[in-house]
Amino acid sequence: MTDRSDIEELIGKVALGDRAALAALYDATSGKLFSVCLRVLKSRPEAEDALQDVYLRIWAKADRYAVTGHSPMTWLITVARNLAIDRLRAKKRNHVDLDSVGELVEKRPGPEAASIATSEQRRISACFEELPPDRADAVRAAYLDGATYQALADRFDVPLNTMRTWLRRSLISLKECLSR
Repeated sequence: MTDRSDIEELIGKVALGDRAALAALYDATSGKLFSVCLRVLKSRPEAEDALQDVYLRIWAKADRYAVTGHSPMTWLITVARNLAIDRLRAKKRNHVDLDSVGELVEKRPGPEAASIATSEQRRISACFEELPPDRADAVRAAYLDGATYQALADRFDVPLNTMRTWLRRSLISLKECLSR
């Protein structure tokens, strides 16, 4: 266990840029500083991230440590506690209170619109049932799947103009069916 003078000496060496001293300081104090971060943040992953930031801050500000007769652990704990509190405050700032958001608008259709859409889908399906199966498949492939007339003519083994006629007449039949 390192005593007070050892920690003060390590902080002094860290202030001079001694990486080995920072590693030794970490070994000597990380358990205590981690528990401080964990107590404030109440999350192990958050506390681990905060502990890393604590030692970065110690590295950057070790020259500001002054031997005052107080324990050097007091200074280290203060650095850790303040950093953990800063992280906690930043996290709360990013939190949105649902009461302050206002009214949330539902983007999906309501029950009435969904019922109407289901009814329309049934009507369209019934009209498709009135078409011959190959014509219904051709219409679905052309207008829902984006198949070209030529690809459909090849698929159904008919001339291109016949496929155009199938599709035109099928659309007319669907229109008449839906208008009933």
